[in-house]
Amino acid sequence: MIPPGSLIEYIEGGRFLCALVMQDTGKRLRLLNQNGREVNLPESRVLITSRRRHSLDSGREALLELLRTVADTRSALAGTIDLSEVWELASEEEQTAFPAEFLAGLLFGGELTDDQVAAFLRAVFADRFFFKFKNGLVTVHTPEQVEQLRLQREKEKEKEAILQQGAEAMRRIMAGEEVEADQWPDRDRCLGWLEEYVLFGNEAPESDMVRQLLKRAGLTAPGDGYHLLVRSGIWDADENIALRKAEQPVEFSPRSLENAQRIREPDAATLLADSRRRDLRHLEVFTIDGADTRDYDDALHLERLEDGTLRIGIHISDVSSFISPRDPLFAEAQERGTSLYFPEGQVPMLPESLSQGVFSLLRDRPRPVLSFLVRMTMEGEILGTSITPAVVTVKRQMTYQEVDQLMGTDPDLTLLDSLCTILRRKRADRGALFLSLPDVSIDISDRNDIRVRLMPVDTPARTLVSELMILANTIAASYLAGQEAPGLFRSQPPPKRRIISGVRNALQDIARQRRFLSRGELTAHPKPHSGLGVNCYTTVTSPIRRFLDLVMQHQLGSLLHGRGILFSLSECKTFAGIINQKLGRANTVRQQRHRYWILRYLEGRVGQRVNALVVSQGPKRISLLLTDCLFDIDLPVNPAFPVEAGDMVRVKIARVKPLDNVLRVDW
Repeated sequence: MIPPGSLIEYIEGGRFLCALVMQDTGKRLRLLNQNGREVNLPESRVLITSRRRHSLDSGREALLELLRTVADTRSALAGTIDLSEVWELASEEEQTAFPAEFLAGLLFGGELTDDQVAAFLRAVFADRFFFKFKNGLVTVHTPEQVEQLRLQREKEKEKEAILQQGAEAMRRIMAGEEVEADQWPDRDRCLGWLEEYVLFGNEAPESDMVRQLLKRAGLTAPGDGYHLLVRSGIWDADENIALRKAEQPVEFSPRSLENAQRIREPDAATLLADSRRRDLRHLEVFTIDGADTRDYDDALHLERLEDGTLRIGIHISDVSSFISPRDPLFAEAQERGTSLYFPEGQVPMLPESLSQGVFSLLRDRPRPVLSFLVRMTMEGEILGTSITPAVVTVKRQMTYQEVDQLMGTDPDLTLLDSLCTILRRKRADRGALFLSLPDVSIDISDRNDIRVRLMPVDTPARTLVSELMILANTIAASYLAGQEAPGLFRSQPPPKRRIISGVRNALQDIARQRRFLSRGELTAHPKPHSGLGVNCYTTVTSPIRRFLDLVMQHQLGSLLHGRGILFSLSECKTFAGIINQKLGRANTVRQQRHRYWILRYLEGRVGQRVNALVVSQGPKRISLLLTDCLFDIDLPVNPAFPVEAGDMVRVKIARVKPLDNVLRVDW
C-alpha cells in the first residue's frame, strides 16, 4: 500500500513522470501526474516513492506546480551526476545488486533527500553503461560488461555517423552532384555494401545497414540502388547483373598472371626438339574465322596426293603443351569453364596475352598443334585418319565473308566445300539434326538505339569449318575409345519426337524441334550423339575457350607421346561433374545477358507491332517466336484471333522493363 499524498515516479513513453497518489484502491493507484492527467497505474510500475507525504488539500494548480518543480529539480540534478565515480566504489563490493538509496548514498554522502535518490535513479536509466535497474534493485556491471558496452556504444556512434553522412551523400549523388571520397570518407565501403545488396538482397552481409541508408536518403523505389551505383560511376548503365550475381571470375588471380608471364613465344627449334612432333610448316595452312575473332585455335589445309586422293589437315592449337595440369592457369580455366562472349565484350577463360598471342595460330608464327590428318577420296569417302603432334605456320588468315566470296574461284576452298557437303549429307542420313537458326548479332554501339541482325550460320564458309571441327572431334573420341582410355565424351539420346530431317528445314519446324530435344550428357565413357549423327564424340577443337577441350588435349597428348593415360576414369568423372557445374553457371549468365539485350532492343519498340511465328498451340497458351530477334514468347489463347502452327502474325510490344526482366506482349 502506498499512502495518499505520496510522491512517486514512473516511466511512460520513455520519460520519467512525477505523480501524487490520490487514492490506493488495493489493485491500482489513482494518480495526478505532472502533466495534469489523472491516471490509474498498477503499483508494480512505480519506480520510487518519496518518504515525505504531501497534503492533497492545496488545490489542483498548487499540486501541479509542486510536481513540475520536483521534476525539474530532479532532472537538473541527474544531469550533474557522474556514475563512473559510484561504479568504481560499488564494483569493489562483494555483492552486485543494491537498493538505489545505498548507491545514491555513496555518491552524495550525508543524509539523503528524496530528490537525490530519484535523481540517481534517473541517471541510471539515462546511462546504462555502469548500472542496470531490475526488480527494484540496481545491478552493478562488471568491468568486462562496461568495456563491452563501451565498444558497443562506439559502434553505434560510428554507425549513426555513417548513416547520417551516407544518406546525405546518396541524396546528393542522385541529384546529379559529384561526391568524392574526401567529402564522403566511407564512400567505397558504403557503395560496396550497396553493390552486394542490389545483387543479393537480404542475403547480403550488410543488407540491414543498406536498407537504413536508402530509407534515410529517401531512395526506396525499385531500382534506386541500381541507379545510385550507376550515377556513382561504380556500374555501367547496362551493368551485367547476371555475371555479377553468378560470381563468375572476371579478373585473373596474381598467381595466374605470374604463370602467364612465364610463358614465352615458342620457336620452331624448341618445338621440334620433341621427337614426336612433326614439322608441317611447309603446308599451306589457313584459318577461317569471324571478322572480330582475335583468338585463333583452329586452322586447315588441303593436299592433293600423288595417288589421286586427298589429305585434309585440321590443326588445333596445342595449348596443353604450354599449361600443365599443376599450373595455376589450369585451375583458373577449370573454375571459369569457358570463355564468355557478350555484345559489350568478353570474359576469357585464359588471359588475353596468351589467348590472343602465344596460344593463337597467328600468321607467319610457328605454333605447336595437334593435327588431325584425314585421307579422303574425291567423292568424300574417308580412307584413313591419324592424329599427330606437329608444328605449323599459318600462311593465310581469312574471314568467313572472304571465303564465301572465293567459293567457285579458289580450287582448294571449292573442293573442301564439296567434300564437307558430302560429310554433312552422310551425317543427315545417320539421323543428325540440323537446327541452323541464324545467329542473333546485337549491335550496342549506340545504347539509345540497339540494333539486332540475324547472321546465317549455314553459309559455305561456316558450314565448312563446322563440319571439319565435328570431324576432328569425332576422330579424337574414336581414338580414345579405341585406346580404351577414359575421357570426356559428349552424347545425346534421340529426340523425344522427330519433326525435321535432312539438311535444310523451315524455321517453324526447327523452332518446334528444339522443344523435343533430349538433354545432352557428359560422361567419362563414349556414347552415341544422336544430334550430330556420330557414334562417339568429344571436343578438342577450342582449347583456348573451353576447359573440356584443354583436358582432352592433355589426355590425347599423353597417349600420342607414348606416356599412357594421364587422367584416370575417376579423375575424368570428377572433371565431368565440375565442367557440368561451371558450364551450367556460364550458360545461365549467357542466356540472361542475351535476354537483357533483346529486351533493351524491344524497349525501343514499345507500342509497335512486330512479326511473330506461331510455333505451337496448347489449350491455354500459344508459343511464338519473334522473327526479327528469334526471341521466344507465349501468349494466352485468344478465341477472337484463331491461329495455327506456322502462321505469321503481328503482335504488339506493350511493356518492357529490361532491368526487371519484364516483357508484355499483346495480340
